[in-house]
Amino acid sequence: MNARLRKVRENLRQRVRTYRARRARAKSKATFIGVTGSSGKSTVTALLGHILAAHGPTYARVLANTIKSLVSTLYKRMKRAGEVDYVVFEAGAFGIDTIRPMAEMLQPHVAIVTMVRLEHFASFRTVENIAVEKRAMVEALRPDGLAVLNADDPLVAGMAEGARCRVVTFGTSQLADYRVTDIHAAYPDRLTLSIHWRGGVLGLKTPFPAEHFWLPTAAAVATALELGVPPDKVAAQVATFQPLANRCAVLVTESGPQFVVDAAKAPWHSINLALDLMAKASAGRKRIVLGQISDYSGSTKKYAYAYQTAREIADQVIYSGDNAHRSGAGQADRDSGRFVELRTAKEVSDHIKRTAVPGELILLKSSSNLHLERVALAWTHDVKCWIPVCGKREGCDTCGLYEVPFEQHGDYVRQRRRAKRWQRLRRMFGGRAR
Repeated sequence: MNARLRKVRENLRQRVRTYRARRARAKSKATFIGVTGSSGKSTVTALLGHILAAHGPTYARVLANTIKSLVSTLYKRMKRAGEVDYVVFEAGAFGIDTIRPMAEMLQPHVAIVTMVRLEHFASFRTVENIAVEKRAMVEALRPDGLAVLNADDPLVAGMAEGARCRVVTFGTSQLADYRVTDIHAAYPDRLTLSIHWRGGVLGLKTPFPAEHFWLPTAAAVATALELGVPPDKVAAQVATFQPLANRCAVLVTESGPQFVVDAAKAPWHSINLALDLMAKASAGRKRIVLGQISDYSGSTKKYAYAYQTAREIADQVIYSGDNAHRSGAGQADRDSGRFVELRTAKEVSDHIKRTAVPGELILLKSSSNLHLERVALAWTHDVKCWIPVCGKREGCDTCGLYEVPFEQHGDYVRQRRRAKRWQRLRRMFGGRAR
């Protein structure tokens, strides 16, 4: 009975929040921007928010990309932040008909679609189904709206057909309205590129270590320019952007390795992008750690395909997780140390600590469930949470409890909540919070 009552209360609470969110959206005079796509949407959202913040008050909701997050953004976060000029929201698709409710509530003035790839295979099965899902954001635009589409992706470019609003495209295609050229990145050299548009040519220096970040950069820049941000301001903001954690973020340790942490997601199409980064990078020694590849169609032989590519790039390849045995590595590679098979992030961390060479470059590539970012964090923090799989989708940087043993997380969180409540009570009654 208690469980049923809790469910009823939660449903009622969510309905009230949704009602308040719709009222907040109806009252707001801000420009709302919806960002979706199989990959790159988080970086687009964060980078566009960073650019627009130099042009006017901006609220960007990154990573938390569900309908509950959107409701919270509209009825609570925006109210606290006051009136803003721009709201940038990242919308993720986790199953059939998950984008449409968000698009209808957001009522975007601008929709950005980065790409369509076969992710969340268990839910969608085909790229065509994913394209239909992502298209919902474009279909929610009003006639005076703007769609910003990837000209290099046929499934995204095809969303222009039947669109009721204005459409601009970005990409390397000669037909793109914002055409990207001169793409170059070879770590430690960061990504540079040029964008050709109706206003001329805009040269950009970015903080990204890999060439494939040209796509989210171009999407964010094209949108900002369409919204009237001056080109020089756009270039300056791009140069000062801080890349998102666990998305090819670089960590340089003192007298130790350099890490490229790409542990937020690992759909099959992203594996070669990460390996290409390592192939073009300059370093005295290179190692690649590969964990879990996200769900995909086809056999588990893809772990073996990835190993064959990785071994040609790196001095050592380390596989971790439940699929580590699927590498197909020969006995000679195992005996020589060219390949190492380890099950947990803790084992990987201990191995790297024992064998690290100053200045070497190490790629950590995996889906988020293994939290391989802990391997890099262990060089700058006292990591004590080494549970193999914790069930949290957020990264360890966001969770913030990596210096607390996993079995103590519950007590730690409860104590922190009690401390915050006590501080609020003391403030309410005129006392000083300690």
